[in-house]
Order: sequence, then C-alpha cells, then structure tokens
Amino acid sequence: MNHRLKQSFKRLHAVKRLTGWSRARKTRELGLWWQKLLTLDEATQFSVEGNPRVLLATSLGAYQPASRLDSLLAMALKLRGAEPHVFLCDSFLPACQLVDAYFYPNQDKFLRHGSRHDVCRTCTEPTAAVFEALDVPVHQFSRYVADSRRHEIGELAADIPAREISGYRSSNIAVGEHALAGALRFFASGSLDREPRGEEVLRSYFRAALLTAEATRGLLDEIEFDNVVLHHGLYVPQGIICEQFRARGARVATWHPAYRRGCFTFSEDNTYHKTFIDEPTAKWEGIPWTSALDSSLMEYLESRRCGSRDWISFNRQPIESLEEISSSLGLDPDKPWIGMLTNVLWDAQLHYAANAFPSLLDWTVRTIEHFAGRPDLQLIIRAHPAEVSGQLPARQTISDELTQAFPVLPDNVFVIPAESQISTYEVMLNCDTVLIYATKMGIELSAFGVPVVVAGEAWIRNKGFSFDTSTPEEYFELLNQLPLNRRLDGPTKERARKYAYHYFFRRMIPLEFVQPGRGGLFGFDLRLDSIDSLAPGQSLGLDVICDGILNGADFIYPAESCAVGDEEATSTPLSADHLTLP
Repeated sequence: MNHRLKQSFKRLHAVKRLTGWSRARKTRELGLWWQKLLTLDEATQFSVEGNPRVLLATSLGAYQPASRLDSLLAMALKLRGAEPHVFLCDSFLPACQLVDAYFYPNQDKFLRHGSRHDVCRTCTEPTAAVFEALDVPVHQFSRYVADSRRHEIGELAADIPAREISGYRSSNIAVGEHALAGALRFFASGSLDREPRGEEVLRSYFRAALLTAEATRGLLDEIEFDNVVLHHGLYVPQGIICEQFRARGARVATWHPAYRRGCFTFSEDNTYHKTFIDEPTAKWEGIPWTSALDSSLMEYLESRRCGSRDWISFNRQPIESLEEISSSLGLDPDKPWIGMLTNVLWDAQLHYAANAFPSLLDWTVRTIEHFAGRPDLQLIIRAHPAEVSGQLPARQTISDELTQAFPVLPDNVFVIPAESQISTYEVMLNCDTVLIYATKMGIELSAFGVPVVVAGEAWIRNKGFSFDTSTPEEYFELLNQLPLNRRLDGPTKERARKYAYHYFFRRMIPLEFVQPGRGGLFGFDLRLDSIDSLAPGQSLGLDVICDGILNGADFIYPAESCAVGDEEATSTPLSADHLTLP
C-alpha cells in the first residue's frame, strides 16, 4: 500500500480507535507473557535493596519497542542487583512523539484536547500493568507537578513570543529546542512557516516540554536515581528527561533500534544523533583488521542494497542497471558524476555547531546554484526514500522545495525523487565524489573508497577519512577542486572500513531474545527459555548493555572477537522449548 495513503487512514475515527485498541492488546499480551514466564521461574531470586536505582523512562506506553525492551531490561537489571523504576506519562502532556498531523489533520481538535480522547486512553494503563506485574515501581508524570505550576507553565507557553521558543532554556535545559523538534516531527516538515496552525502546535509542544521538565525535577527531588535509560533521547518528552538527568549528574543511556535486525544502539550521555559525531576515534581505530573482518563487513554492506539483513529497508527491489539508470535520467556518459544525498527535512532537527550551512535545504539550494556554473560536471541529487516510505512520510519534500526554488533546473542537475526505485548504491558508487549533509550512507560509501564531502552533522565527520567542511567557504573551495578523479587510498579506505565495522557490528548490539515480529517498523517479539536467560553471563549483548547502564562501560559489542563466517555470533542459542510472545 502507498505509504502516504496508509498514513491518510489515520484520519478515520474508526482507525484511530482500532490503532489504540491494537496497541493496548499487544501490551496486555506482553504483560500476560511475562506473568507466565515468572510462574515458570518461581525460584528466581531478586535482591535489589540498597543497590543502584535505575529509572527506565519509557514515558510513552503505547510506543511498542519501548514497552518491550524496557520490560526486558527491567528484569535483566534486577538479576544484576539493580532496582529498576519506570516513568510514564499518564495522559498528562498536551503533545508528544506518538502523535502527528496525519493522525490529527484537524489541528483545532488536537489543540483543544490533545490526544486524551484517543491515543492516551490506551497508552498508560496497559504498560503500567506490565511493569507492576514485574514488581517494578511505576511513577506517573502528573503526580510531580502541582496545579499552581501547571497554571504558570500554561501562561508562559501562551505568552512567550513565538520567535523565542526554539532558544528557550530552563535551568540550562534546552526545552525550546526539543519542543521545536517535536513540532517539526508532528507536521513531518522541516519548517512551520507554511503550517496554518504551526505556531499553536509549537506552543503545545513547548508546554509539554515545560511540564516534562517540571515532572522530572519533581521525581528527582523525591527519589535519587543513579541512572536513567530512555529511547531516542530527543523530542518530547524523552529529550527533556535526558537533559534533566544529565544536569543532575546521573548516568544517562539512550537507545534506539539499530539497522541490523535484532540489534539496538545504545549511547551514553546524549542522543545517538550527537554522540556518534563526537565519539573518540580511539574507540575503533585500533581494531586489528583482518581479511575475515573485511569480508564480513563488505558482504553485509552489499546486502544493504536491498536491506536483506536489516530491520529497515527503503528499497527492496532496486533498479541496478547502470545503463537503464543513465538513460532514464538523461545523463551524459562523458561528464563526471557528482552525487548528492539529502535527508528527511524534519528528522532530528537539533542544533549542530559544526554544520557549514544553517539548514539542509539551504545547503541543497546553494549547491545547485554552484553547479549551474559548472557545466563540465553533472550533479545527481538523490532524495531520501524515507520521505515516502518511512514510518512518518514527509509532508515537505526535497523535490517539492526544489521545484519551488528552481522552476527549471540547470541542465546538468538531475533529481532522483524519493519514490524512485533507482538504486542509490549503484548511482553513488559510480560517482566521482559524493556530497552529504547528515546521511549515514557516508559510512558505507567511504568503505567502498568513494570520496565524501561532509557539510552537516554526518557521523563520519572528524573520523579521518572524509572531507569535512564547517563553513560555506570551505565547502565551495572543495567543490572547486572537483572532479577528484581518484578513490580513497589504501590506508584511508581501511580506516573507513574499520569505522564502518565499528558502527554496524560493534555499536549495533545483538540480542538473541529479540525476533522480528508484528508492529510495523521495529516490530519485534520476545523469546526466552526462562528468566535466567537474562542473568549475567548468558547473553553477551545483554551483558554489554547492562554493564554500560550500571557501570558506564562502553556500549560496544566485541564483534571482532566472536565473528562466525559472514554473520556475527550472538550468545546462548535458544532451545526448542522457548516461550514466545504471542
């Protein structure tokens, strides 16, 4: 089904009710599954008194990956002597990450009631019941904000000039930045300027961010936590909770489902969107590189052309005939190709100090203007497929923006729209150089030896194998040197491959309990022999995660030590009588 058509179904009241009922049913099944497993393992002993207190800031009960993984982490932490608690929103916030403009095309209704009449009804109670069945204390947002403070926060959110919201900080917490990121995500757009109710929705997210900050402060004033674990680490409410705990000096761990199936990425202290940029190169540049690791990496990267080993894939049946691609685009075979990869405009819109341009759109437009004066080169722009096939399709697309900026594109500039089946890999691997802003594909292209120029917050920045720019002047000076007419040299390419291996195999931590299942993107089921399967020493991936949470160890899976053929070893294999979440 067309992804935008699928999103449009959200508008139907019956679909909203069915979606909420389905989420609640799956969460209740999760609770029953845990109860059955605990019944089978009645002899399992937990001792948590006086040990590290860890807050699992699940926050959004209806976010299925969080309720499942956090419940698994809760039991694993208890088996390691920790005392897990859970923090949940209880229909308290006027806006959050679970809602969007596809779900609420009528923003008037959303602005009056928030999501209390639909999403909230099936969000908190089923998830709270799961953790209560696991004997894990549950804390709800509303308990920690006095009525008087709610009123004051409402007045502030209503009265502050809109232009001041994005930069607003409370006790040095970037409340406004996360509120803006949340509002942009709600509209699936990189700007609020064209949204008639954009300012009002932004104020709603700002109020939600302030309420989250107040609730988190209240919880921390009452209970001292050593650690917090939460998904994403940005948007509302997670970004606020993350910053609040960091300001109190607690250890912060954020997570997100990774590209590789059954794997998760954990980061220390901040959202992974930022930590990967600043990660010290010493974490990976010393990997003892071997032909076996090289083969394992390159076989996996080849599989990413259609995503056969991944949770996420944007093009399962790519067009890979270079002749067909060149002919359909009208490319001149005698002129060098320069590739350009864009991102989804609304995604993870945070501030990054090193970016050469104020926005991805500004970078794209100015790059096209530059190439208009370079008829000796051909610029091939690939719009990100997730604009149409992602979990939240973009309502503001690169193609639409470029049509507005350039009614007629320069003759040497070509755009591959997001919905095209043309293989991004086939095109970019045949380019002289590729220009990127924030895409992770720079990791892969560098590993294949393709020179990559970085203008934004791409994770390969500062890793020693890309051409990094931090000002427009640096960027255009590099463009003036094109074409390069060469690939990365041997040592540089090996360095790029070490980082690619580090990212795809060491920072993506496998959990053998997680099996792809229902629930759309990142939908997964849990499969366990017994509670003791979560104990120390039973799962290397889980040991890495828990050691990082409790002791501050690196969230790095030692894949190079346990590689088996072209796959990576997980841990203890499941027996035939494992219990599977229905």
